[in-house]
Amino acid sequence: MATTSTFQSRVLDITTGDREVALDVTDRCAAFLDEVAAGRDGLLNVFVPHATAGVAVLETGAGSDDDLLAVLRDLLPADDRWRHRHGSPGHGRDHVVPGLVAPHATLPVIAGRLALGTWQSVVLIDTNGDNPRRNLRLSFLG
Repeated sequence: MATTSTFQSRVLDITTGDREVALDVTDRCAAFLDEVAAGRDGLLNVFVPHATAGVAVLETGAGSDDDLLAVLRDLLPADDRWRHRHGSPGHGRDHVVPGLVAPHATLPVIAGRLALGTWQSVVLIDTNGDNPRRNLRLSFLG
């Protein structure tokens, strides 16, 4: 049986603000799939093309998102220890974040919908208050 695959991609502009944030983008991913997946199975890749942000899959609203930001603050203090020194004091730590929170996630899509667990959300992690605007590339391979 022959199958054909399709590829659709879109870049979203997102404002994250001037503070660190764990921003739930699950609804934006679902809206993209509603437009392009047409009820098909496939994969959704979520990619943030920035050197100071990442994408996580985790529970939101019950404290896990804030806990992740707290862990990043504990592991990567915003102080003068960093060799990368442009921007705000401690900004070098923001450049280490993608080493711990990957700048991408690839997720299963079943019948046109994200196949996430009950409490899972797709979250943009941004600790860089110097850059309040982000791009998020969503790519569906069906």
